[in-house]
Amino acid sequence: QVQLVESGGGLVQPGGSLRLSCAASGMFFSFYGMGWYRQAPGKQRELVAGITTTGSTKYADSVRGRFTIAGDNAKNTLYLAMNSLKPEDTAVYYCNLERFDGNFWGQGTQVTVSS
Repeated sequence: QVQLVESGGGLVQPGGSLRLSCAASGMFFSFYGMGWYRQAPGKQRELVAGITTTGSTKYADSVRGRFTIAGDNAKNTLYLAMNSLKPEDTAVYYCNLERFDGNFWGQGTQVTVSS
């Protein structure tokens, strides 16, 4: 099985920065890609950023230019660098891995942007 453990969330002021990490373990061979999703209270979970095994990336319009997704294959870790954070970025952020047999999720990490 695949295990994903997120870390790095917290409380930050508007305009601040955070870096989320997602440590992956288990049998994640033959996967298609990984990504970060977020879910704010009362809203549906949405894709924030994704990266394929070939390094192609995609971003939600709301975060493009502010967030950067990257992976470290040697450490089996996925990152999300978040800059110029806004109150509307407040949500639980989830790490996702897409494999041939389905999607795997971490437990989530809370990001709160508030003064």
